[in-house]
Amino acid sequence: MRPTEEITLSREYIARDPRTGLPIAVAKSRKSVKKAKVETGPWVALLDDDIFSLIEGKIDSASVRWKDKTILLGRENAIRALGRFHGARVHQAHSLLLATFESDAPELRIAALEVLPEVAILKSDELFDWLSVMLDDQDVNVRKAASRCLTLTSPIFPSGVSSILANELRSPVRYRMDAAWAGLSGLCDTWPEVVVDHVDSLLLEEDMQLRKKATALLKKIVNKGDSAVWDLISWSLNDAEVEVRRVAAKNLPALARKESRMATLFAERALADSDSDVRLSAIKAIQVLDTDNGRARDLVVRGTTSKDLKVRSACVELLPRLFGEEVLRSMAEELLNSETDVKIIASLKEMVFDASLDGTEAQKNAQLAPAAPVPTLDREIAEAHGHRVGLEPVRSTETPLTSKDAPASADKNPVKGPDSPTTESTAAPTTAPVYRAVSQDEMMGYDDDFEDEDADEDADYF
Repeated sequence: MRPTEEITLSREYIARDPRTGLPIAVAKSRKSVKKAKVETGPWVALLDDDIFSLIEGKIDSASVRWKDKTILLGRENAIRALGRFHGARVHQAHSLLLATFESDAPELRIAALEVLPEVAILKSDELFDWLSVMLDDQDVNVRKAASRCLTLTSPIFPSGVSSILANELRSPVRYRMDAAWAGLSGLCDTWPEVVVDHVDSLLLEEDMQLRKKATALLKKIVNKGDSAVWDLISWSLNDAEVEVRRVAAKNLPALARKESRMATLFAERALADSDSDVRLSAIKAIQVLDTDNGRARDLVVRGTTSKDLKVRSACVELLPRLFGEEVLRSMAEELLNSETDVKIIASLKEMVFDASLDGTEAQKNAQLAPAAPVPTLDREIAEAHGHRVGLEPVRSTETPLTSKDAPASADKNPVKGPDSPTTESTAAPTTAPVYRAVSQDEMMGYDDDFEDEDADEDADYF
């Protein structure tokens, strides 16, 4: 296969002052949707004069240098090079191309069909009439080349090939029909409103396969079209054939992202369909919808009691997204009374289960909120006043010291008289203090002042 390159035309208009010639307004640059993929080959190395001379029959061949080789090219390659001409010379190229379609040589007609999209971008007069003729050419290779040309030109010239495309979409010949459908698919990216017109007419066909393929194209234009696309989806959902309805229902999730209100209405209709695949597609669309939509909530609640297991399971899985814990628990308990499916029952039991009430001790403790940490500044203030911040109680100054709390420099066997006062220990604990929350009075040292006054009064009394 030869490498390809893409030609893009861009146009812009600049309004200028008629007196000075200076621009007074500049329009936004706009790229034309007209694009054509053209083949490249040794003919691009031909000189312009050689191209016209070869086509007019003045010379039989011309030598060119291509990929480090010198080769001879004839009239067929010269025809493929007609797409390079612009400006005034495009009229000459156009005339030579029209004359080539009347040639008796099939290879020349094929070459003319290959270059037709390029020339048509600049001048398309009568070219599509010849394309229609070539589709019924006596040579099968020419007919196949014409079908390939239709695929390329359909996204670029929708009005020029409209009637041709409509006929080829319904062709009994497989390769012609496939080429036309490929062109219509490419048209979805450039002219979706034209695709709507073609699909509209195809949905009226008696052939179910045509209606099915037309409905499948709606997925590509559902985000680009308007209310006309919604009408086509609605008609497809009412089709007598279940296969058409299945394809139409698959468009609902994409429509839900674009237009939630219409998707909700269509999903409600699809939930009542006799086919389970159609109903399942409706559930997928509801999953995409905004859960704050009251109508969507009603559809989910209604689906939890559906006879279809797939729909019922999907709706039950949506309940945690729509309701709070208390409402969810009561709904799950009610559904458990009538549910028979093992998997759905397991899901409902998980919704009913409350870890803070029915769980183990560890699960219950996990539901408790942890205590707020004591700020660093409060800890420093408390420690400055001789208080600990933590779970251990504050040690009383009258508590006798144990041997492990005594300072290392103290006598191991001190001699104490009966009247000897008890020595208070000022040794710091050997382990890191365990912090606890303290009151504001303790942090400010008010308790110490009150204890000292009480002690003085007791000493005076005794």
